[in-house]
Amino acid sequence: MLLGIDHIGLVTGEPAGLVPALTALGMSKLDSGIAAAYQVACEFWQPPGPDGRPLIELVSPAGPGSALDGHLTRSGPGLHHIAFEVDHLEPELDRLRGAGFTPVDREPCAGARPGMLVVFTYLARPAGLLVELVQYRDNTSSEQRGGRHPARRDHGLRRTARSAGEGEHPGHELA
Repeated sequence: MLLGIDHIGLVTGEPAGLVPALTALGMSKLDSGIAAAYQVACEFWQPPGPDGRPLIELVSPAGPGSALDGHLTRSGPGLHHIAFEVDHLEPELDRLRGAGFTPVDREPCAGARPGMLVVFTYLARPAGLLVELVQYRDNTSSEQRGGRHPARRDHGLRRTARSAGEGEHPGHELA
C-alpha cells in the first residue's frame, strides 16, 4: 500500500551550491547518506510546516560510474524522481508494472538512510516519470525521519530477482 510521498529527488552535480537556496526557502538539512548500489550521494532536506513533508532529496554522483552520470549529461540538473513510501515493495512494484510502469532495478537495493530499501520504476509515456518506491525495514518511526506516517510497521521484504533485461538499465542508470 502506498503510504504517501516520502521525498522529491533533485539531481545536481553541485549539492553545496543549492544550500543557500534551500535555506532561503526555510528548509533544513535532516540527514545524508550514500546509496552505494547507485554510487549516489543523498542529502535529505525538510521543508518548513507542521508535517515537514515531503522531504527534498538532493542526489549527486558519489564517484565514477554513478547512476546519475547519464542523466546529468543528457538533461542537466533538475527534477529527478518522486519517491513514495510503501509498506511492502513487491506488491506495489507488481501493481505499478500492471499499470504500465517498467521496473528499472532487478531487485530492491539499500537506500541512503538506515533501514531504507528502494526500487525504481519508470513510466515513459505520457510523463517520462521516474518513481522510487521506499520501504523502511527498521523500527524507526517516520516521525523520527521527519515524516508524517507514525504507524509504519516492519513488514520484511521478499527479495526476488527480476528476469534479466526487464526494465534493466546498465549500471542502474536512473533515467
